[in-house]
Amino acid sequence: MTPEIKAQKIIDKMYQNDAFSQWLGVERVAEKPGYSVLRMKVRPEMCNGFGVTHGGITFSLADSAFAFASNSQGVHAVSIETSISHTKAVYPGDILTATAKEVYLGRKTAIYNVEIHNQDKILVALFKGTVYRKKETWEI
Repeated sequence: MTPEIKAQKIIDKMYQNDAFSQWLGVERVAEKPGYSVLRMKVRPEMCNGFGVTHGGITFSLADSAFAFASNSQGVHAVSIETSISHTKAVYPGDILTATAKEVYLGRKTAIYNVEIHNQDKILVALFKGTVYRKKETWEI
């Protein structure tokens, strides 16, 4: 099995049990080892009292891309540190694309950057995440 097929099968298994990503309306666009691209449309119920998208929505989209990318290497990976910078407001109807890329892969830890852009290719958030890589591997 190629690394790309293995990554897809792992993410298939993760997504099937990921009710929150499904609720977000996440569409899987691209995936390979250490890499995940997700897309979603912002719905009105995702907004805060200012009428803009709640920061937790962009964080959650980035976190899902981060989870898929980090686990796609075949080892169970769990988040140990994350941060996000919101660079532009997001509104209902916006289409967000999160691109997670591996920037460091070690035996016990790995680091990922996630960029989120809107439908106009404007950067709306930057996310960084670190995972701890457990001893368990994905059975597929």
